[in-house]
Amino acid sequence: MDAAHGMGAPGPVVHGADALEVSPLSDRSGIRARGAISSVTRPCWEAALAELTRQHAEVSYLELADVGFVDVAGVTALAIMAMKLPGRRFVVEHPPPQLPRVLQMFWPGMREIVVVPR
Repeated sequence: MDAAHGMGAPGPVVHGADALEVSPLSDRSGIRARGAISSVTRPCWEAALAELTRQHAEVSYLELADVGFVDVAGVTALAIMAMKLPGRRFVVEHPPPQLPRVLQMFWPGMREIVVVPR
């Protein structure tokens, strides 16, 4: 089973519980994700995060209202990206409940990631 595509075109490639669709936000610098961030979809998630790092925005937004699940490795990928880009801020909007818990557990006080809860 392949993960969905990166940020270039809308629509998932894979259907089912382990699908991930990622698209750019139209009104600000960032991405919108839909589906699940797991071992199956991690390559898609990491590619989307890598593309986001190529943008030169001081603040980038990750809209995760339609993400039902993110595993620890998916949160780790986000945290590593944030640590590699000092001076930038990532605003994670409406993530699944495990994302802020994992951030608090492993990276308490990380100021590069701001979580706006559901």
